[in-house]
Amino acid sequence: MNLLIKGGRVIDPSQGMDAVMDVLIADGVVLELGQGLSAPEGTPAIDATGLIVTPGLIDMHVHLRDPGLEYKEDIATGSRSAAAGGFTSVACMPNTSPVIDSKAVASYVINKAKSEALVNVFPIGCITKGGKGESLAEMGELKEAGCVGVSDDGKPVCNSELMRRALEYAKGIGIAVISHSEDLALVGEGVMNEGFVSTELGLKGIPWAAEDIAVAREVYLAEFAGAPVHIAHISTVGSARIIRNAKARGVKVTCETAPHYFTLTDDAVRGYNTNAKMNPPLRSAADVEAMKTGLADGTIDAIATDHAPHHPDEKDVEFNVALNGIVGLETSLPLSLKLVEEGRLDLNQLVSLMSCNPAKILGLDRGTLKVGAVGDVTVIDPSKEWQVEAAKLESKSKNSPFLGWKLKGRAVYTVVKGQVVYQA
Repeated sequence: MNLLIKGGRVIDPSQGMDAVMDVLIADGVVLELGQGLSAPEGTPAIDATGLIVTPGLIDMHVHLRDPGLEYKEDIATGSRSAAAGGFTSVACMPNTSPVIDSKAVASYVINKAKSEALVNVFPIGCITKGGKGESLAEMGELKEAGCVGVSDDGKPVCNSELMRRALEYAKGIGIAVISHSEDLALVGEGVMNEGFVSTELGLKGIPWAAEDIAVAREVYLAEFAGAPVHIAHISTVGSARIIRNAKARGVKVTCETAPHYFTLTDDAVRGYNTNAKMNPPLRSAADVEAMKTGLADGTIDAIATDHAPHHPDEKDVEFNVALNGIVGLETSLPLSLKLVEEGRLDLNQLVSLMSCNPAKILGLDRGTLKVGAVGDVTVIDPSKEWQVEAAKLESKSKNSPFLGWKLKGRAVYTVVKGQVVYQA
């Protein structure tokens, strides 16, 4: 629980801090920041010379598949993958089996994480009972159990009246509402982005309007209710524009995108690559550019992986029947650092997107290195080059479109409450 991190470039946007200094953690909390710090004899030390030291990274959108789907991932393997990616905290989505719609299931996740997880695991509960979109789940009970947000992720809440009531009730008890925004009628039987590539491959397409219309509904409901809403995994030019305009008029809307949406286009589907199949689908080059612009100008508040592990039997099938989603915890940081290398973001912006902002949105006491804060720290080597290999991924599943890619930048130490839980 005690640790001295010496000589790193400490970047903490929550304090406007960007300087070479030491960080001393005692009893699991940040005790002191400064230069030339000393620690009691026997305190472990990390030489962070030439490295970047940040508040622990937070992924606010992962699927740990536990309970019920542990053949894809479980809390132990998912947390190892998170630690290897530099994440000290993850928020896990409720579309498990059974879904997280009760105090009992939420408590199961929290208690199992306490005994098995290397990192902090914060559950997200369901908006509706059973995630069926018919009646509201017991949000107060879910919050009391330890859930930090509610979402029917994987499906939208189609009933606008029900979503309105969800926003109003969540506002009253102070819990985040995370919307999976898509118009299912427009999605239909689509399996990839509607456009030239889908036509060429003979695959049914999903139009960008399916996302934009649903995002617009959530924005207007939030505006009407005077309540905050968070939009998950945006991927289109239109979604970014709608949210940018809403923020300008004071709507309490936040949003996230994932690294695959600012890295890949629907060209990655060529060859019927099921590791390039996700929901929302990979979009056009214009959409990729919109994600980069949105991250840079503050329209997009967070980078989240939507880590979605699947068994090979669920991916090594025809494209139409393959399940949506990819693993992303271990590739998120280097893919995001590429935006810094390209000059689209600076490191302070990146740390805000991957730590400070997710903490604020979910109301976590994380995302800062202020004295007295929990000692969660990520130490990053931005120049470390490595290749993505399935055998070396910590996740139980290997469904990544980035297999074989050579990436630059990696977490070399992941520290949770003063304890090193991962070392590269």
